[in-house]
Amino acid sequence: MIRIAGAIAAGLVALGGAGFTAAGNALFEFALNPRSKRSIMSHINFGEASGLDVGAFAADPFRREARAWFEQARRDACIPARDGGELRGWRIWGQGVVPGDDGRRSIASTDTEHRYLILCHGYSGQPSDLSGEAMLAHRAGFSVLLPAARGHERNSDRYVGMGWLDANDLLGWIDMIVDFDPDARIALYGVSMGGAEVMMASGLDLPPQVKCIVEDCGYTSVWDEFVVQMDNMMHLPVHPLLDAAETVCRARAGYGFREASSVERLKRARVPMMFIHGTEDAFVPYGMLDRVYDACASAIKEKVPFEGARHGESSHSDPERYWNVVSGFLARCL
Repeated sequence: MIRIAGAIAAGLVALGGAGFTAAGNALFEFALNPRSKRSIMSHINFGEASGLDVGAFAADPFRREARAWFEQARRDACIPARDGGELRGWRIWGQGVVPGDDGRRSIASTDTEHRYLILCHGYSGQPSDLSGEAMLAHRAGFSVLLPAARGHERNSDRYVGMGWLDANDLLGWIDMIVDFDPDARIALYGVSMGGAEVMMASGLDLPPQVKCIVEDCGYTSVWDEFVVQMDNMMHLPVHPLLDAAETVCRARAGYGFREASSVERLKRARVPMMFIHGTEDAFVPYGMLDRVYDACASAIKEKVPFEGARHGESSHSDPERYWNVVSGFLARCL
């Protein structure tokens, strides 16, 4: 953190717009370019830091068991990216789901539920962070798909999309499942940045196979979340630094922080949605829960606070209640 603050301060020493451009580039490199030696992801990859969304689970025996299961059960999955190349992730077909020689679901499959769950991880994390959710869903009869977000794990050759670019990518992952099984009944689930991702996808033209969405501690917009972190993590002024970083991001990654809004997309949401948030969350402030819930235009929506839970810890703070709430919602929708 000291390095990035120093780089930004050095940028401001320069006169005129060049200083703000340097500062904007420094912020972009730190937060959104995994290939930069100064980025959060680089520090994580070299063991100098841990993912921001998974620290609470490091010593959890259930999570260790689930990660071992996931690493044994997972299979490669990929889709074409809209901007060229491929996006990669992992999939685990459910019990009784048999792939045919043509890559589609075989008529030999004994599964009759056709239930699929797409799991979206958080910022600076990876798909295996959701191995516990994947294992429980698989035991309940789901096939699971876990895409790696842009700028993360298997897709670290791209800039971080903060859920905004990934929401559009979700359409490709959904199409992959529908091509495999046209009778699929699909649920989307995301935590933190993944929660924002599924909310940002809610207002897109989702196919009828998508039946519901569960989001856990997602933010209202990328701009709002970066405002929080500029204060909490960096102790730096929002204006003009974040404005400069947004200009750089628009030029280099193709999106702006303000346009990347969960709230705006939720105004066009149509499928049933569940919103989960810990009341002691300071990383994505708990107050964002009411804003996204109120913005959601879905006829069916549920809001579930978890008292005392910090960021991404709702499932850890009261696992029995958490899984009962989520599994009950999925059962009603699927």
